[in-house]
Amino acid sequence: MPHHDFKPLSLMSASAATDTAPWAPLPWADAPRYDARSVLPHWPRLHAGHELPLPAEGSPLAEGWALYHSGEFERAAAIGLQQGAEGMALANQATAIYANYLEPRESVRLAMFRQVIERAGAQAAAEPENCQALYWQSYALGRYSQGISVARALAQGLGSKLKGALERVIELQPRHADAHLALASFHAEVIDKVGALVGRMTYGVRSETSVELFERGLELHPHSAAGMMEYARAQLMLHGESRMGEATRLYEKAAELKPADARERLDVELARAGLRD
Repeated sequence: MPHHDFKPLSLMSASAATDTAPWAPLPWADAPRYDARSVLPHWPRLHAGHELPLPAEGSPLAEGWALYHSGEFERAAAIGLQQGAEGMALANQATAIYANYLEPRESVRLAMFRQVIERAGAQAAAEPENCQALYWQSYALGRYSQGISVARALAQGLGSKLKGALERVIELQPRHADAHLALASFHAEVIDKVGALVGRMTYGVRSETSVELFERGLELHPHSAAGMMEYARAQLMLHGESRMGEATRLYEKAAELKPADARERLDVELARAGLRD
């Protein structure tokens, strides 16, 4: 795998890297669709993974979030960027989710994650209690780290930064389900890569903490197909093939969910594909 140094990436260079082609469209026509008005009554379900203020009816942000939940990620990100600090959560979420699920070019995926890391990191530095900035910075750090290899990312110090950001989110917003699930995955991934002893001594990760965080995250957001699949992966990383039955059960449960938006539609399809494999 080629070596990647983590260096600040200017917004201009990141944009240049991601503007070489239109973003790929959602591959299914059966994903839920929303407009600026219909998205609002569904807001609590759509944002069950994290608390987010309801946008004003008819506002550009309401339109942007409707586009995001309908799978129009590129248009949603553009509207988010136009709204400045208030739209940054939308821009970062749309960019990160698109990059994770749909962008086919690895170099562009990594550039997009670095773009989110930089934008969210700058906002978190200016607003240290902004949970959305901290969470999307950590989400992008996690996906970027997987792209360059977790071991290399740990060596570069990205793991400690990610862990600290997620722990801060949970401290500020104890019901942030997505942060619990992401931190749970971090504990399992580090143990898988460096072992339980080194993981505990160097990074403060524990298998029992991973399980507790997964259980709490899924208690807060029981419809999270992504959380179920991450928990399944963690079961196998922490305990091996002896947990294959439990991992399969979690994938089956995720595959049976009725998706509430485009991102959940992508997750359900991933669960179905995982079961076929």
